[in-house]
Amino acid sequence: MGIIYKSTNKLMRGALDIFGDWEFNGKDNVPQDGPLLVVSNHPSNLDPPLLGAGFPRQLNFLAKSELFKNIVFSSFMKAYGAVPVSFDSRDVRAVLWALQMLKNNAAVALFPEGQRSPATGMTRGVHGAALLAMKSGAPVLPIGIVGTEKVGPVWQVAIPRGTFRVTIGKPFSVPHIKGRLDTEQLETVTTTIMEHIAELLPLSYKGVYSSNT
Repeated sequence: MGIIYKSTNKLMRGALDIFGDWEFNGKDNVPQDGPLLVVSNHPSNLDPPLLGAGFPRQLNFLAKSELFKNIVFSSFMKAYGAVPVSFDSRDVRAVLWALQMLKNNAAVALFPEGQRSPATGMTRGVHGAALLAMKSGAPVLPIGIVGTEKVGPVWQVAIPRGTFRVTIGKPFSVPHIKGRLDTEQLETVTTTIMEHIAELLPLSYKGVYSSNT
């Protein structure tokens, strides 16, 4: 575990203790070792550092490439262990990196919506998480985040005021397919993943998945 990752999470825990009211529920559901694909809804910029601060294992994040345009912020993100990914198209380099991390028994985290959730709740998931789950055979761990949408600009992440609740669900498996994946398979597993996340959220956060849970 890198020094930037550890020190950043320590500072984040301190800030959350001082300014916020935060809880992590379901930590017993996290496998202590082995490959793990962590998926969550994404209400705000606070979500990655919040997960890093409270999750019992080191997380290796796939983050949208736009966050890496600033040289200084890009250097920090990479030191923290995040890798840029383009959600507009199949990012082969990012996929190969994530598959290798899972092969090495690491925990890889991403937000399957590919963007922050709007005020209306979750949007349709993109296929990246499903692709990684089926190609790696790693268990999928769903997480529901509530309350972070009240944290606005990036600078507010350093002063996280509000009530934040993180619920970790039980890990589940999807079919392990080594061959070519078709759109129907990806869409089916994407829906399964998103529904598992939605089950951990209040109705107002479920968005397009409100009728499926």
